[in-house]
Amino acid sequence: MPIYEYVCDDCGAEYERIVLNSTTKVTCPKCAGTKSTMQLSVFAAHGNGTKASGGSSSSGPSGGGCCGGACGCR
Repeated sequence: MPIYEYVCDDCGAEYERIVLNSTTKVTCPKCAGTKSTMQLSVFAAHGNGTKASGGSSSSGPSGGGCCGGACGCR
C-alpha cells in the first residue's frame, strides 16, 4: 500500500495518505478540500552514516546505503 504526499490546492496544508487504488478519494484534513497536488516523495535509505569520498576510486565498499556494502545485501 503506497503512501502518497499531497499539498491541498485550497489551503496549502501538507499531508500524507495511504492510497489503496485509483478510486480512493483524497481529502484535506484541515479544510476537507478535494483538490490537491501529489508531491514527489523522498524516501529513506538504509546507510551506515558515513559519506563516500567524492571522486575517489578506492577498491573498498563505498559506505553509502544499500548496495554500498553496509546493508549486507552483497
